[in-house]
Amino acid sequence: MSNDPDRSRPANPSVDTNKRQDNSLWLQMWRDDRTEDFHQTAVNPLLIQYWHSQKLKRSSRILVPLCGKSLDMLWLAEQGHTVVGIELSPIAVKAFFNENCLKAKKTRNGNFTCWQSGTIIIWCGDFFSLRKHQLGHIDSVFDRAALTALPETIRRQYITQLRALIEVETGIFLLTDEHIAQDSQQPATQIDSEIVTLYAEHFDITLTHTQRLDPAQGSSSEEGFYIENKAYQLSQRLEDTGLFT
Repeated sequence: MSNDPDRSRPANPSVDTNKRQDNSLWLQMWRDDRTEDFHQTAVNPLLIQYWHSQKLKRSSRILVPLCGKSLDMLWLAEQGHTVVGIELSPIAVKAFFNENCLKAKKTRNGNFTCWQSGTIIIWCGDFFSLRKHQLGHIDSVFDRAALTALPETIRRQYITQLRALIEVETGIFLLTDEHIAQDSQQPATQIDSEIVTLYAEHFDITLTHTQRLDPAQGSSSEEGFYIENKAYQLSQRLEDTGLFT
């Protein structure tokens, strides 16, 4: 998977989240309006094409971790879902509601400010400080590059925190951008090795779609590489939850 150092935000629960250097860097990027490398100006096409394969009810509650001001949240809400985003930067959260002409009500909940407009809710604060009782029931997770926004050393903690926030039956719809060497001969159906390393212990992993973008099509491609956009469906193994012990 790709790892954009500008988006790296390592987390350490034992450290004051207000003083972490990575959080400061992320907040500074939003203050400087340096978001062009990761903020998509349109709804992700793979989301539109494959989201409904999960057969979720319209009333489902969808968690979007590290959401920024993603337009994907608007699309999910249009499907009848309640969308619950989590974002560190108040600038990003305010921009999401302002740019989409949504009037939001703000309330304080612990270390978080909760913004809500209709069926869209964004918790503004540190993802690693959020607790399950604050979020309530979650039916599905939509992760578009939230995992790859973090440095490799902290991604396992991200997954541990994510599992602590969701239900046993909650699935994860994961989209990744994988940079592949032109001469690698890697089959398109191959599950990314890091996805296996991070998720296989507790999740069943299904690769539902892959799409290759050559350098001429994918502007973020490095020389000698192409991009494979992949959609995964992850489900927790019941035997790993302690339900049958």
